[in-house]
Amino acid sequence: MRNRIGLVGDIGSGKSFISSFFKYPVFNADKAIIKIYRQNKSCYYKLKKVFPNSIKKFPIKKKEIISLIFEDERNLRKLGNIIHPYVNKELKKFLKKNKKKKVVLDIPLLLENKIMLPGLFYVFIHSKKSHILQNLKKRPNFNKKLYKLMKKNQLPLIYKRRKSEFVINNDFRSLNFIKKINLIKREIKQK
Repeated sequence: MRNRIGLVGDIGSGKSFISSFFKYPVFNADKAIIKIYRQNKSCYYKLKKVFPNSIKKFPIKKKEIISLIFEDERNLRKLGNIIHPYVNKELKKFLKKNKKKKVVLDIPLLLENKIMLPGLFYVFIHSKKSHILQNLKKRPNFNKKLYKLMKKNQLPLIYKRRKSEFVINNDFRSLNFIKKINLIKREIKQK
């Protein structure tokens, strides 16, 4: 049964925005990470042990994490090694809670982290680079340097598109993609 839709695409292509239009439960990894930073003391202690001079107090501040990444790009991998197991626990809870439902997975590094789940197929969110940058610049905490660092850790977009069964075009101006979402939902009902 194909019941897990994995959204893939470029940073800022609109995956989180589009995910809600499926009208299925959504697992948003970015929101899960924010929750972990705010509520998970075990994660805090592990981060503090590895980065004693940077992680000051609980709850973990996002700006401390960003500073670590700017300090040394290799810290991104170290952070991921600590945080990803906690995100995976949250994902497992979400999947258990929604085991009889179709779900949407909004996980930025879904393909990069080789997350393999039964019933998972990919939908590529395509947006023009100029539209993405315009949209990202509207965010209050947008940092172009951080954006470039994060891009370096992503697989090529052409690979993500090839791995996907469906493509949704997002121009950030209209909701034309709703027709495509309805088509995807009809197709997966039949399989």
